[in-house]
Amino acid sequence: MNVPPERTPDAERLAEEVVTGLRAALEILTVDLGVRRGLYEALASHGPMTPRDLSKTAGIHARYAREWLEQQAVAGILTASGPAADDGYERLFELPVEHRRVLVDRDDPLYLATGPQFVVSLAETLPELLEDFATGGGVPYGRYGRGTREGIAGLNRPMYRPETVRSWVAAMPDVLRRLTDEPRARVLDLGCGLGWSTMALARAFPGARLTGVDLDAASVDEARRNAREAGLDERVAFARTDAAGIDLDGSVDLVTVFEALHDMADPVRVLASVRRLLAPSGAVLIGDEKVSEEFTAPGPELDRINYAFSVLHCLPATRAEGAKVEAGTVLRPDTVRAYAREAGYRTVDVLDVEHELWRFYRLGT
Repeated sequence: MNVPPERTPDAERLAEEVVTGLRAALEILTVDLGVRRGLYEALASHGPMTPRDLSKTAGIHARYAREWLEQQAVAGILTASGPAADDGYERLFELPVEHRRVLVDRDDPLYLATGPQFVVSLAETLPELLEDFATGGGVPYGRYGRGTREGIAGLNRPMYRPETVRSWVAAMPDVLRRLTDEPRARVLDLGCGLGWSTMALARAFPGARLTGVDLDAASVDEARRNAREAGLDERVAFARTDAAGIDLDGSVDLVTVFEALHDMADPVRVLASVRRLLAPSGAVLIGDEKVSEEFTAPGPELDRINYAFSVLHCLPATRAEGAKVEAGTVLRPDTVRAYAREAGYRTVDVLDVEHELWRFYRLGT
């Protein structure tokens, strides 16, 4: 006779968490469908819609429109109202105004609509990552494709506002004065991605000259296009190069590294390279993950999500570059201090900058 296993609180808790995660994963894929097919945009532009309305407006099949709308309403993303015929095609569905901030408005601080496509791009590399777990290989950043490139940029873009990046620099009053008062001050933005951080710095400091650097060619191409469209291409330049070997004509007043240090294959060499470019009293401003200062298990929510990103993306992408060090996404303050000391910096200060996700450091010579 088979005896059922004893039910234990720990096992039940984990089972519930896995089921919750499964539901969340499935729903996040339906959000990605809505973003990439322009369904949220259609609902935001036209107001309440029936499945047939959405079908005509967004160019999708009516049966899929109905199923997606119903699923989104059940998930609490859309609201449902009005008469419902037996076939379900007369019910009205609406995207609440507050939810548009998360799913439609790219500049809103709460915008997260590119996150799902980032997750999808990670899932698409799983077959290769399974092999790499055995061989020790890596997945090149470019292999993650457009979903990762645009997903990361879209998640970070809302925080790259002129007033926001200026407040980060303001935690270093001497650097703020230099960028504000000195004509043609120079800023080097490492790991610039699609250029949103570089352009925000340009808007925050109209007298400065900006150079954004990234190793990914597709990202640099898009950054240049974004700068042209923003009318900033005369003050903002982008270079596709390895930051560890960067060479500029003249010195720089500020080097910024936003959520990129943990992805670098040789961060000590990069920091040493830019140290030699700094003007007297110049500084390096680093913003990286605000994880716990020490390993804890179980860990807090921010550590959990960063470790997951590390397993699926940051560590494999770094290993693909033949990394000298392999920090992964979970970059702790002691590691940053060790990198800075080895690169020849005299001071490493954790800055008093309020931020939910990042911890900010100033490196000085």
